Amino acid sequence: MSKKLCLCLGTVLCLSGCANLAPLYSRPDAPVPDAWPEGPALQEDVAQTGKIAAGIGWQEFFLDPRLQQVIGLALENNRDLRVATLNIERTQAQYRISRAELLPRVDATADHSSQRQPEDLTSNGQGETSHQYRVGLGVSSYELDLFGRVRNLRDQALEQYLATEQTRRAVRISLVAEVAVSYLNLAADRERLQLARQTLETQQASFRLIQRRFELGASSELDLRQAQTRLDAARVDIARYTTLVAQDENVLNLLSGAPIPDELLPQILTEAPGPVQDIRPGLDSGVLLDRPDVLGAEYQLRGANANIGAARAAFFPRITLTGSVGLASDELAGLFNSGSGAWVFAPKFTVPIFDAGRNQANLRVAEVDRDLAVARYEKTIQTAFREVADALAQRTTIDGQLAAQQSLTGATEASYRLSQARYEKGIDSYLIVLDSQRALYGAQLELIGTRLIRLLNLVTLYKVLGGGAAG
Repeated sequence: MSKKLCLCLGTVLCLSGCANLAPLYSRPDAPVPDAWPEGPALQEDVAQTGKIAAGIGWQEFFLDPRLQQVIGLALENNRDLRVATLNIERTQAQYRISRAELLPRVDATADHSSQRQPEDLTSNGQGETSHQYRVGLGVSSYELDLFGRVRNLRDQALEQYLATEQTRRAVRISLVAEVAVSYLNLAADRERLQLARQTLETQQASFRLIQRRFELGASSELDLRQAQTRLDAARVDIARYTTLVAQDENVLNLLSGAPIPDELLPQILTEAPGPVQDIRPGLDSGVLLDRPDVLGAEYQLRGANANIGAARAAFFPRITLTGSVGLASDELAGLFNSGSGAWVFAPKFTVPIFDAGRNQANLRVAEVDRDLAVARYEKTIQTAFREVADALAQRTTIDGQLAAQQSLTGATEASYRLSQARYEKGIDSYLIVLDSQRALYGAQLELIGTRLIRLLNLVTLYKVLGGGAAG
């Protein structure tokens, strides 16, 4: 009988999973143009220079050795990345559970039971005690997946796992970009602080000079008070940039998950040895389909598609099997004697007849979830396209803006020197000198800011194009 049971189980296992009611999956068309935007802010050389971002690892893109070490610390210690990694392990375990449902669970069992019948329930009027010993192998409630319900649930769990892996990749890229942005912001704020301190020294020297001239009657009190206002303004800027530098360092420490050694922190932005290299977006917007967030949204869509198949299968009969084969005896010593074999085969056939619309509602929920996943997928692509287009628009104008700002700063510096010389010769008032100082200081700050914007634009472009996603 045990051979017949094994043959029966083998036959039904072969029948399992012979149908799949999930809709045929087809990737939705990307709801964005094939080509990148064109216009005055987007030149043709955007697609002709530099390397494609998606093919560059972060170690190749960020060329500053100190920045590379800081990013390495963040990838090792950052808690957000650790949470994303643990989520992958969790969903991987859930997928293994779903996959295990495709095969029967076989357990080895051994049990003993004793039962005493009272005297008034026995045929001979005497109390009796009976014993039963059993050992065997059993299959408990194994569902034959004739209509793909279990298999589609397995597929849905697999897609969820793959989506979680893409989430981790997206977190990794975002973390690398955030560290780089914070590092460059710190360098820029330290350079602004250094400029403010240099300006303070200049203003202190000017104030002392004006004060002596005022005491000698060569300058008016107005000149003295105007010099003092510039001196106090420089002190305010020093306090402000000192705070910003401390906050930038706190952000870097948070991202890296540990305090960063001082020797790894940047001093000023202009001394950074080539922190980033130039990149290009690729020939068309199809590169967006390789972004981790877009891939993750597609995996979510595929999972929702598989879930429809599981919901459809609920309308069809379900067959579950329970069976065991082994040995049984009323005495432990006779458990392995000839003739002690025992088996149980108990298939269960369930046909849905009336469920008050539960299955239909579950199917509708699955279909709506699929439609929602399509909308999220399309919105993710549209957002990605907009992010890249914005970064490209800024990139094609930032070099011209930087060149103009450098020229402006040089001209303002020359104007300041001339106004200082004319004041010392008594040709112009000190107000003109103050205006020139203020213009020069503002132009120098703008130059630092423009340099920072150019570098941040490259980092943003690298991030939104999915750069280093495979790393």
